[in-house]
Amino acid sequence: MAPRVSVVVPTCGRPELLKRCLDALDAQTLPAEQMEIIIVDDTHSRRGPAAARNKGWRRANGDLIAFTDDDTVPDPRWLERGLAAFAPDVDAVCGRLVMPIPSTPTDYERNESGLERAEFVTANCFVRRAVLQALGGFDETFRLPWREDSDLQFRLLGAGHRIVRAEDAVVVHPVRPAPWGVSVKQQKKVMFDALLFRKHPELYRTRIRRAPRWDYYLVVASLVASVASPWWLALWALLTARFCAYRLRGTSKSPRHIAEMVVTSIVIPPLSVFWRVVGALKFRTALR
Repeated sequence: MAPRVSVVVPTCGRPELLKRCLDALDAQTLPAEQMEIIIVDDTHSRRGPAAARNKGWRRANGDLIAFTDDDTVPDPRWLERGLAAFAPDVDAVCGRLVMPIPSTPTDYERNESGLERAEFVTANCFVRRAVLQALGGFDETFRLPWREDSDLQFRLLGAGHRIVRAEDAVVVHPVRPAPWGVSVKQQKKVMFDALLFRKHPELYRTRIRRAPRWDYYLVVASLVASVASPWWLALWALLTARFCAYRLRGTSKSPRHIAEMVVTSIVIPPLSVFWRVVGALKFRTALR
């Protein structure tokens, strides 16, 4: 007999985290015969999580597909409660993501925990297989783990499919340790903001960001203009200090973290603008 649900878990060279996730899936209250687990290893192909999830659900036998990530810890009743949220007119379910962070987090930890407030995340969602087939699955143009889940959500909404929330279907998503200066490396992801905006301009404005990152553009413009006048250099220094202070507000004040915030606050605006320009050119759309 076909299982009720197929759980798709993309992974990429993180065996210890994957084992932790699989242990949590093995502890599900849903009877084992009602579920199957499909692991898609992207370690060698490196095509990205969107392609890995597509490969997984297309091999699935269940009518319902549950998505999570290899670094999550699903609650024992995750599948049971996620499936219970489906009614005949429901096409997708988004559960609740919990990301525990310290009372005084780093800037990186605070930013990562923002996923808890996201409307639709592939670390905890369920979609009918027939709906995924009709939509063509995830857009594999999103090569990095960024905005591919929002794109699927927007296409579900655009096609008139009903998405509901299941607050009791919980997945814990511990924030992984990150190297010093990780926020600099993450800036490359923002080029996919341009792709999401090109595909869904109105939904992007209402659900992601209404206006472009004028703060970053002003920082970069003042830095470039400082060649002509020291007043512009003073403005750049003021804006950069303000950005650094914002990132330090409510976060760790350890010397290591302060040094990281100072250095990365100088680097992030121009690097972010660079990748935003790359995205706008690559996907032929407006700057975001």
